[in-house]
Amino acid sequence: MLNQHKILRVLQLISFLQKEPAKSIRFMSSFIESTERTVYRYLDLIKELGFELERDQNKRYLIKGGLYDGEEAFTNEEVTLLKELLLSTAKDNKLKDSLLKKIYFKSEIAVQGNHILNAHLGKIVQKISLAIQQENKVILKSYHSANSQKIDDRLVEPIAFTDNYTSICAFEVVTQENKYFNVERITDVEQLDVKQEFKDLHKVDSVDVFGFTEYNGEKFDIQLRLSLRAYVILKEEYPRIIPFIKQETNKSSYLLTCSINNPKPITRFILGLSNEVDILGSEEFLKHIEKRN
Repeated sequence: MLNQHKILRVLQLISFLQKEPAKSIRFMSSFIESTERTVYRYLDLIKELGFELERDQNKRYLIKGGLYDGEEAFTNEEVTLLKELLLSTAKDNKLKDSLLKKIYFKSEIAVQGNHILNAHLGKIVQKISLAIQQENKVILKSYHSANSQKIDDRLVEPIAFTDNYTSICAFEVVTQENKYFNVERITDVEQLDVKQEFKDLHKVDSVDVFGFTEYNGEKFDIQLRLSLRAYVILKEEYPRIIPFIKQETNKSSYLLTCSINNPKPITRFILGLSNEVDILGSEEFLKHIEKRN
């Protein structure tokens, strides 16, 4: 857990230092809630990773420019490692440094990575991570539910984060159900010194690109051709789709190919941008859309 927190703080510090103005050591230590000595160690690590760290006449620091222009984009293997890196030490893995160097400049995965770079969301992730390690309950304060359209507190037993920390899978005590909670919709986390008591009921189901499990609706295989505008809107609203989209050769269009567990989000998207999206498959999904028209 200490290594996970260290990685999180380094990523937060990199993001913080990329924005002007330059920051003092004291200001940075306050931002990541750590000592000035720790900040100096993190700055040394950031320099070792290849970032251009500048210090002005007032001994304030700023990251200028990007990394090497020739650095290639993320490979699938590196994307997989990124998840493991944030969940474990990854201390001796040779891919670790290249991942940290590329994440901000060379891949659209950075869209999802921003979830853990935001200082407020970073603190929420840290609190929940500690509760998972200690097997304690937490209260998700003023959670904004998109389904019920309510804002209320949720007493849960946190189980695990989804990829890139966009959601937390947790067992909700009141409903006795395993649910996924969007990290951005959590106002704060109240840590409780109360042990989890329903571990036998905990279950982590894989989720699709829209955050639904196989029990949340009707499963479809889909393939869509997106215009540039549709592509940009969709990836901003649902960044988990990014690994499943490829640009067509010599064209300004994009292909989305994936399986979904609930057709509601993509159906709404298609109907709202019907002139920007072509449905290529599957036959079952085409029939589903025809029923909605």
